[in-house]
Order: sequence, then structure tokens, then C-alpha cells
Amino acid sequence: MLQNYKNVELVKPGGLDLKDRLVGVQRVTKVTKGGRAFGFSAIVVVGDENGVVGQGLGKSKEVAEAISKAVEDAKKNLVRIPIAKGTVPHEQKGKFGGARVFLKPASEGTGVIAGGAVRSVLEAVGVHNVLSKSQGSSNPHNVVKATFDALLQLRNASTVAQQRGISLDKVFNG
Repeated sequence: MLQNYKNVELVKPGGLDLKDRLVGVQRVTKVTKGGRAFGFSAIVVVGDENGVVGQGLGKSKEVAEAISKAVEDAKKNLVRIPIAKGTVPHEQKGKFGGARVFLKPASEGTGVIAGGAVRSVLEAVGVHNVLSKSQGSSNPHNVVKATFDALLQLRNASTVAQQRGISLDKVFNG
């Protein structure tokens, strides 16, 4: 999933104080000739609340094991997200499957205006003020991935200046 994005900085989990947030647990059923086999699928977001975040999926016959597998998977997929003054640097849309997520920077004191899955991801990243709208599918798996799509497309001003080969002043006064 990450190979589609430019300037994605993968982060190693060592030395980071990561907090995990459970986004959702689903009971899944496999119908066999011997009856129904129940299992669980868990989606988890981990982050240090300072720009590093990852998401993971775990599946197992037990809820606790599915959650721990999801946390391990999330730690393998950590990325650094640019944050500007506690909010996102600019407006951004993300999509995955049928889910659409829109993120908009907000002024100090606004808080995280977001629903379930989007809120979990944004709080794990460390965004404190943001406006968001989730449209389309409300499937938590796709909403989390759509939020990641939006976050991975974010660029801060210094990155933009470097990519364009101009000074930081010209980015703003261009």
C-alpha cells in the first residue's frame, strides 16, 4: 500500500512510546459442512501522538489474540506524518474502496471533529485540531485506510519548497 506514495518515511518502532487504539472487532463466520466456525478480525491503530502512526489487521479464533496480532502488524507499518501546529498542513481528500475521507486544518481550540475510525487515526497521529468528513462506506477497515491515504498525501511547506527547488519564502509569497 505504501509504495504508491512519494516521500513516505517508514519508521522503526524501537525507542518510540507507542499507544494502541482498537478501532473495531468483527466476528466472522466460516460455514463448513460440520457447521459454523467463528473467528474474529480486529483492526488497530498505533501511534506515538507525535507524527508517527501505523495500522494493522489481526485475525484469530480469540478476540485477545486477534487484537495482539493487529498491534504487531501495525508496528510493522509505521509512517511519519507531517503535522503543523497541532493540525494538518493543508486540506486533503483520501479514498479507499467505497470510503471517502476529507481532512481540513482547524484553528487552535477546535478539537478533533471526526467520527469513530477517523478520530482514532487522527488522535494516534497527534493531531489536536482538525475538521473532517467521512463519506461513502462506513466500513471501519476502509475508513482507516482512506484516512491513511489522506495523511500520506500531506506535505509540509519545507518539503514543497525542496521538491520545487525554490526557497521557503517563495512557497508562501509565490
